[in-house]
Amino acid sequence: MLAAKICEVERSSNVHLCLARGSLSDHYSNWSGSLIVASLTGAFGSSFLYGYNLSVVNAPAVYIKKFYNETWERRYGFSVDESTLTLLWSITVSIFAIGGLVGAIIVTPIVKFFGRKCTLLLNNVFAVTAALLMSLSLLVGSFEMLILGRIIMGVDAGISLSALPMYLSEISPKEIRGSLGQVTAIFICVGVFTGQVLGLPEIFGQESRWPYLFGAIIVPSLIQVVILPFLPESPRYLLLEKHNTSKAEKAFQTFLGKDDVSHEVEEVLAESRVQRNTKLVSILQLLRTRAVRWQVITVVVTMGCYQLCGLNAIWYYTNNIFSEAGINHETIPYVTLSTGAVETVAAVFSGLVIERLGRRPLLIGGFGLMVVFFAVLTVSLTLQKTVHWLPYLSIFCILAIIASFCIGPGGIPFVLTGEFFQQSQRPAAFMIAGTVNWLSNFAVGLLFPFIQGGLQTYCFLVFAAICFAGAAYLFFVLPETKNKTFHEISQAFAKRNKVSLEMQEMNHYPGERKSSAEQESTFTSSVNNGETKKGIV
Repeated sequence: MLAAKICEVERSSNVHLCLARGSLSDHYSNWSGSLIVASLTGAFGSSFLYGYNLSVVNAPAVYIKKFYNETWERRYGFSVDESTLTLLWSITVSIFAIGGLVGAIIVTPIVKFFGRKCTLLLNNVFAVTAALLMSLSLLVGSFEMLILGRIIMGVDAGISLSALPMYLSEISPKEIRGSLGQVTAIFICVGVFTGQVLGLPEIFGQESRWPYLFGAIIVPSLIQVVILPFLPESPRYLLLEKHNTSKAEKAFQTFLGKDDVSHEVEEVLAESRVQRNTKLVSILQLLRTRAVRWQVITVVVTMGCYQLCGLNAIWYYTNNIFSEAGINHETIPYVTLSTGAVETVAAVFSGLVIERLGRRPLLIGGFGLMVVFFAVLTVSLTLQKTVHWLPYLSIFCILAIIASFCIGPGGIPFVLTGEFFQQSQRPAAFMIAGTVNWLSNFAVGLLFPFIQGGLQTYCFLVFAAICFAGAAYLFFVLPETKNKTFHEISQAFAKRNKVSLEMQEMNHYPGERKSSAEQESTFTSSVNNGETKKGIV
């Protein structure tokens, strides 16, 4: 009897071990070579440049202001006054967000007409144009070229921060959708860190070399232009919007690294049965759709908190913050370098654990930790002149705030925007998310100097309050989305939206659905015309 029980326990243990090994094996098998190359190449020419342009203006700030003053004096015969110079610099920093807003607004028709991958490729025209304008501004003697280049670079970022997450969410299996989505955040961090490294005095952080910092933007763009054309378009886009089953099947085979993709095609076709012959939903239609009301609100809250939580204030004005903390001027570039390194490590950590821990705990936990460290930072900055070691506590708090941000809030809002909505709603959803993102970005870049001047060391309590409000909202509203299909995520919101699942599916596409008989006729016709292979449906 005892031996039998031991054997039963052993068999049970072996079954659980085999299941665990199988699950782990399946997780790693989802990462095909094409999927990895597509995510890395897409992010390098897109979100990397966004992060790079956030930090690249910090190191040469003194030299750029001098260039503005010299240009002004050469034109008008007198030096620019301090208030005008401050205004010009604030515009240079914050105008990037205005360009981003333009990019977020125009991205929907572009991704609809050209597709996700081609949008990323065409977007490099903006990046190269901006790089040439900014890098040649000193040679030509025109600070307007630098400001114009920042606007155009913002357009590039606005398009890429919508098109890239859309592309990644549509090419990845649901088991690794979160991890792949975090590639966007990781490359933003790598871009910030690269901008800090190249801005060191030993490299391009000198008066005669600062234009090279902006000329370097061309390199990631060219790499993306060379590699990305050899990779497929989003299979969901090909199947649901272009109705090209053969190309979609080949794209699935390439990204998943296997020949039998009938399950994946059937899963997407199941969605297409609901939304067949449906046009892309406009922003106004999406806002009026009751079935996605709380998804839209949640995206607005997460994207708003993503920018208003205060991290961009730290990136834009890192040197000033460290200077106020008592750090030696010559040491500041190297201390600033540590912030980019911490951000990158934290983002990679988040990408590794997101499929185990889920989106919800990382997002809420990240905002919660930021509240704590903002409070401690306020105390340390207020009392730093009374205790000699408090400036070091301020540095620690800044690094901890950055790490907390990158653990969750830094990338998950982009992942959630791709997960919350069906195919026809996704472009409009990303336009809403992008608009909130860039307006908030602009507000922080333009207003933070005045907030800092008015509240002094208490300015970070404003960001602590925003983080607390965001964490509280997400705690009560956000469901876990890991390993769930788009249909299952819609079900999770159905009760809160106060609609039945059947009504929710109808409300996804108001005024666009055909009768079931017409849909079935259309679907049968498409099968007979060879759009769908036998054995798939």
